[in-house]
Amino acid sequence: MEAAERQQTSVFGEKPTAQLVHTLAKEVMRLNGQIADSDKLIEARFREHGDAKVITSMPGIGPLLGAEFLASTGGDKTIFGTSDRLAGFAGVAPAPRDSGRISGNLHRPKRYSRGLQRVFYTSALISIRCCDESRRFYDRKRAEGKRDTQAVLALARRRVNVLWALLRDGRCYGAAPPVTAVA
Repeated sequence: MEAAERQQTSVFGEKPTAQLVHTLAKEVMRLNGQIADSDKLIEARFREHGDAKVITSMPGIGPLLGAEFLASTGGDKTIFGTSDRLAGFAGVAPAPRDSGRISGNLHRPKRYSRGLQRVFYTSALISIRCCDESRRFYDRKRAEGKRDTQAVLALARRRVNVLWALLRDGRCYGAAPPVTAVA
């Protein structure tokens, strides 16, 4: 710091550049404030939905990802019918690429909702860090020889099934399934 203060040389255009950087920094801060305000509005609107509590109870899905989930699905789970159709629409279920006598070839689907895939992929990444069950599932897939992206997509597919079951039953996520008493 002392050496910088003792420096006597200046570069041509230093002051206008500093003013420009200052102006741009203020603009970025203003835009960050607008984004924060928009996020608050989205979260408030999301909390009004009947399934908001169920969706956010799942580890890795917060109000913003939940709102994106509702926006991508239209907020109506009945239009999909099954969790498999939802997974196909989200692009986390493999599509068959069979031809003639060759069968069993699976590949990534070509048509899917990129926003919905982002919701499940991002929530899977987050849940690996904060949920022990998700971490064990991910580690098991890695031990089976899957690459990182494949393991995360497998977890995202599993999370589609879990979220579908939670929405169908109208209950919040719990670490362990409820135990029923045997008569």
